[in-house]
Amino acid sequence: MAIIITDECINCDACVSECPNNAIYEPDQNWSYSDETALSGTVTTPYGKEVDADAENDPISDEFYFIVSDKCTECKGFHDEPQCASVCPVDCCVPDENHVETEAQLLAKKAWLHGE
Repeated sequence: MAIIITDECINCDACVSECPNNAIYEPDQNWSYSDETALSGTVTTPYGKEVDADAENDPISDEFYFIVSDKCTECKGFHDEPQCASVCPVDCCVPDENHVETEAQLLAKKAWLHGE
């Protein structure tokens, strides 16, 4: 499953540089699928949804850092554990029960994001 950042986040910025998929954004920051990925133009997500990878999407939170679940792979294929959770000083990076995915699905998402 993807990771979420809870409202206990203290906006310390420790997690952002740890994310290999650029799935973590600052509060009130627009995001796109193409941000530091291999995606560009119209693409189909691993779950069959067609999106414009370059489009600016509205922030998910305007109060604390957030993770875009469509870009989160729990660091599968990069690390043994989610790096955001391992560096978070307040343990607010937790599994997202609304986005449960298998390891195979997470690895497929990684390949999709990075053109592998």
